[in-house]
Amino acid sequence: MDKHLKIGVLGGGAWGTALAQSIISSGKNVKIWAREEDIVSAINEKHENTLFLPNISLSKDLKATNSLEEICKKDILLIATPAQYIRELFKTIAPYIKEGQPVVLCSKGIEIETGSLLSQVLEEEIPHANCAVMTGPTFATDISKGKPSSMTLAVKDKDMARNLRNALNTKNLRIYVTDDIIGAQIGGAVKNVIAIAAGIVEGLNYGESARAALVTRGLAEMERLASAMGANKETLMGMCGVGDLMLTCSSLQSRNYSLGVLLGEGQTLEEILGSRNSVTEGVHTSKALRTMAKNNAVEMPISNAVYKCLNENAPISDLIEELLERPLP
Repeated sequence: MDKHLKIGVLGGGAWGTALAQSIISSGKNVKIWAREEDIVSAINEKHENTLFLPNISLSKDLKATNSLEEICKKDILLIATPAQYIRELFKTIAPYIKEGQPVVLCSKGIEIETGSLLSQVLEEEIPHANCAVMTGPTFATDISKGKPSSMTLAVKDKDMARNLRNALNTKNLRIYVTDDIIGAQIGGAVKNVIAIAAGIVEGLNYGESARAALVTRGLAEMERLASAMGANKETLMGMCGVGDLMLTCSSLQSRNYSLGVLLGEGQTLEEILGSRNSVTEGVHTSKALRTMAKNNAVEMPISNAVYKCLNENAPISDLIEELLERPLP
């Protein structure tokens, strides 16, 4: 791999657009795919994603397409579509993917119906692709503006890891490599659910001490699940675990944290989601995580409480009481 490699980003939302903008800013060849024709037109003609990343000027060299066949001809593919649509996307693009072509999962989540990690979905639908995962504590607006940040790149093959990092690393986006694909994904997915819980604590005005305690116990849940699934819990001490938790559980820029805040303040889930034009992935992940925890016989009380709040209309006060009354280890 070299600097002349062509990179395709699949996903015209805020995150996909920000990634494309970050990478092309370092002089690399990048094109973005979006399903919506108006987004393609806006990027190509106005150099802005007016729907999902408004008021951010994009490079005039960044071009968009709505042709999956065209984008799949790129040397490296970054997947930045919502997690629950990824299997359908993989089924569609599978015939266009070359043997050994790197497919980098940049979405965070767990498939609801199967409880599968996205790497498992990729392996099932496009087994001839080379899987990688890129995840970490990043907000789209920060990345698109070139502000300093870091991510974890998980790849099994050392040579591929080195080549991918060279292709995707930029001056302001530092990439740290691991071979723990499972651990990286668990951190990126579970943190969204913990962030909803942290937001609820903030919305209830329980204070910073309570939020710090909740986030710490959320990390313990992450580690238990990672260990049960054969991952290295030390992976979660990096960008994809602690780093992502710190960011997502402390800023209203996080869709998951802000949703939790509004729930804590008394709004209903339907009211909150009805006012948004983007996916709040933690809502979906809470369902999938419940399945994954059961399948792996892992106790995840905070994640389970979030599930009950979102899917069973359980009163928040009762859920908090249950958590506080749990026996000490």
